Amino acid sequence: MNGRGRALMGFVVLALIAIGALAGGGLWLWASRPNARSIAQLSGAGPATSPSGGVLGQFSPVDPPRPAPPLSFEARDGSPRSLADFRGRWVLVNLWATWCEPCVREMPSLDRLQEKMGRQLAVLAISEDRGATHVVDPFLEKLALKNLAIYLDPKGAVGQALGVRGLPTTVLIDGEGRILAQLEGEAKWDTEALQTKLEHLMRRGTSAAEANTTPSH
Repeated sequence: MNGRGRALMGFVVLALIAIGALAGGGLWLWASRPNARSIAQLSGAGPATSPSGGVLGQFSPVDPPRPAPPLSFEARDGSPRSLADFRGRWVLVNLWATWCEPCVREMPSLDRLQEKMGRQLAVLAISEDRGATHVVDPFLEKLALKNLAIYLDPKGAVGQALGVRGLPTTVLIDGEGRILAQLEGEAKWDTEALQTKLEHLMRRGTSAAEANTTPSH
C-alpha cells in the first residue's frame, strides 16, 4: 500500500472510531482542547464517578465558594451577554451541545426547573456548538422548550474559563458571582430530590453571604 493509500485508510479508521464514540454516549471536543473527552470517559473510577471525584448527576459543593471568572457569551440574536448581566441573581450555568446525547436528554427537565423556580433562579443553557445559531436554532424547534433561555458560546470560551472537562456540566453561581457547587454529567432537574438539594445550596449560600455583610458589634 502506498503512502496515499495508508493515509486514506487511517482517515477511515479515525472516522469509524469517532462515529462509534458518538453513538456510545457523546464524545465531545473543545475547539482549542483536542485531548478532551466525555465526562464518562474521563472518569477513572467508573461510570458513576465524575472527573473531579464527585458523583455523576449530583452536586459537588465548592467549599469555600470561589469567585466565578468573567464569562462572556452571546444571545441567539447575536447580541453580547455576560455573567455580569445577572449580578444579584442566582444563576445556573448549564454547558451543553446539540451532539451531546446526555445534554439533550436533560434539557426538558431543565426547562421545567426554570418554570418552577421563576425569578429565584436564572438557568443559562449555553451551547458550545461551533455552528452557533445555524446548528442550535433548527435543533431547538424540535424540543419546543418554553422557559429555558438559550445562549451561544461557539468558541468554547465559557467552558475554558470554568475549567470544564466534559459535557454536560452545570455550575451554580450566587448573586455575588461566587461558584457554590458544580454538577458533572446528566441530571433529572425536575425531581424533588435534586430541587431540594439545589434549594438547600441556595439557602446556605444566602445565609453565608448575609453573615459576611452583617457588621460586628
